[in-house]
Amino acid sequence: MTQSTQFHGGIRGAEVPRQSRMFEGRFGRMFRNLPAAQFNDADLVKLSDTEAMLSAPETDSAGRPIATPETDNPPDGEENFDIPAGYTYLGQFIDHDITFDPASSLDKLNDPEALTDFRTPRLDLDCLYGRGPDDQPYMYDPADMRKFFLGTPMSFNTKPSPNRDLPRFNKRALIGDKRNDENVIVSQLQGAFQQFHNTMADKLDQEGAPASFADIQQAVRWHYQYVVLHDFLPRICGASTIHQILPHLKNGQSIFDAPPRLNFYHWKNDAFIPMEFSAAAYRFGHSMVRPIYRLNTELDMGGAKIGEDDSLAGRHLVFAGVSKRALNGFGTFPMEWAIDWRLFFGEISRTHFDKNRVQPSYKIDSSLVNPLGFLPEFSLIDKVLPVDRLTKENFQAPQNPGATTHNLALRNLRRGAMMGLPSGQDVARAMGLTPLPPERILIGKALHEDGRFDAKPITEIAPNLGENTPLWAYVLAEATAQWHEVVTNRGLTGTAANFVGTHLGPVGGRIVAETLIGLMLADGHSFLSLNPKWLPTATRDGKSKSGFTMVDFLEFAGLLP
Repeated sequence: MTQSTQFHGGIRGAEVPRQSRMFEGRFGRMFRNLPAAQFNDADLVKLSDTEAMLSAPETDSAGRPIATPETDNPPDGEENFDIPAGYTYLGQFIDHDITFDPASSLDKLNDPEALTDFRTPRLDLDCLYGRGPDDQPYMYDPADMRKFFLGTPMSFNTKPSPNRDLPRFNKRALIGDKRNDENVIVSQLQGAFQQFHNTMADKLDQEGAPASFADIQQAVRWHYQYVVLHDFLPRICGASTIHQILPHLKNGQSIFDAPPRLNFYHWKNDAFIPMEFSAAAYRFGHSMVRPIYRLNTELDMGGAKIGEDDSLAGRHLVFAGVSKRALNGFGTFPMEWAIDWRLFFGEISRTHFDKNRVQPSYKIDSSLVNPLGFLPEFSLIDKVLPVDRLTKENFQAPQNPGATTHNLALRNLRRGAMMGLPSGQDVARAMGLTPLPPERILIGKALHEDGRFDAKPITEIAPNLGENTPLWAYVLAEATAQWHEVVTNRGLTGTAANFVGTHLGPVGGRIVAETLIGLMLADGHSFLSLNPKWLPTATRDGKSKSGFTMVDFLEFAGLLP
């Protein structure tokens, strides 16, 4: 997911005591017997450089950022028409729910066997609830401590919206996990979960005696877990991978007659977060980030112009040096920036292109958008740079980055090496798969444009990594190769090829799916453990519903018409 300069992971020190079974988990290994892959850092630099894993900036002749017009047909070829943009940030929210590291650094040689996860390794929404109303009462409504205290009402430019900002003190959000305020989108998603919780409290009260906070929590958690299992994971990993792990979902049998098949994720006493998941496979979301987003259809300029022409047309850069045109977090933002969730979740049209369309994510492939190549500078908003115009100096990569690694792709590659992760090829073999040959480890965009494919074999970029590929890069290249094979076999080119979506391949998809499903199975309070046939009830008519999605979730919270 899009990240701040603080990184997830853990801290050194196996002697650190586990203070509570409820509030501290452990990192571990999914493939603990595989050797750590060894790399020359120069090869990692080559792989992560601009126009390899990191895209070149999209600029005009004056070096200013440009955006594909929303009315263009064909549209932006990098878009993934199988996954709406909102799932990028739902994935980030899920990550913050299961992992937290207050002291991780790429500048420290972390002992991966001694990493401590200060977030429960469960899908239990502790990033939302924190330590609850007894210990963190400032997060809850003083008139009804079962409900969240909500922030300032927001608007769609000048029109009212149902959205509320997070409650804040001195601009900082009062929430269970500060990372859920690190960009405008995940901040408002946190707010959506708060509003869902409050609506659930009202619903349960109407059905009988006033519900306890614990009753409301369980209902919200189960709806969230259902969305993760039935909506998020099939989009990201492919439905076939989910059915391989949970065959009862495909054949309609009981989970006891068709038991789960966790081939690689195993725990003894307590669940843990595999390093192969947290430091590699789950970082697929970085490739889904769009450089530009529309928050709602009412915004016009949204702030500073870009030179003499506002090519963003009311949209915002995901990060930039001008606060009025960027979605940077960790502070207040204009209340007219309410997100219209219809632009982030729902069915993506392949024929209708204007500012009302559901924005797709970018494809899961081995390419990151250029703003992710110089992250630390985004914390310097409006400090030195002019705020009235978004010039090239406001978004270009730093000329003297010093000792800090500004390129997110390079950070991911170096972190995987420091964590002693095995190569992608070794993990594939351990899964009983034939590793991709070097010529099929494709680095670049899943894109066909100007008569050619964008991605190229890794051997043309960093030859030494062809047979020994970092796991994170392998997972992304696997998705790119999967897309390339589909469009090649169908003889597709241009727009027809670019309309084909991507999801994780057999290595990445299995690691991600087994981890998240395993966390639910290991949690004795999840719906999969207590009531595997349970169906969501947060619907407009109050009836149970299979196929419950984020659209249903947001409708129940009152955030969709």
